[in-house]
Amino acid sequence: MKHRFNLRVYALIIDEKKRILLSDEYRFGHFFTKFPGGGVEANEGVIDALRRELQEELSAEMLDSSFFYFNDFEQVSAFDPTQSLIAFYYLVQLKEPEKLGLNAYPIPFNEETEKQRWIELSKLHKEDLTFPIDQLVFENLKELLIS
Repeated sequence: MKHRFNLRVYALIIDEKKRILLSDEYRFGHFFTKFPGGGVEANEGVIDALRRELQEELSAEMLDSSFFYFNDFEQVSAFDPTQSLIAFYYLVQLKEPEKLGLNAYPIPFNEETEKQRWIELSKLHKEDLTFPIDQLVFENLKELLIS
């Protein structure tokens, strides 16, 4: 089967309390947990897409970003088997991150929406993340933070 490429960009946002911001979403009849971010649109650079996604999803302004990871292997989309994902991950600093993820909510939920929450890095397990690349990125992030 011939695959099209789907470029994605995600933010790894860690606060001073050693918590990471997660995005819980319900789409296409499925609940999933991932890092904040999404698709790169036509005629858009990866950093511009990251900035736009953070504004759309979090109403947050990105202050700084540094490249962390991209997958150099084929990953078929969980939602469209004709697409291969290429995902870029950045460590991100936001303006006023303390205003995010303040409202508690039940997990999972089944309404078409997305919500964000902080979780202590020490309490997050790769199995808490839905998608394989996110799980791999989290393992790499843990290694970086431990060393």
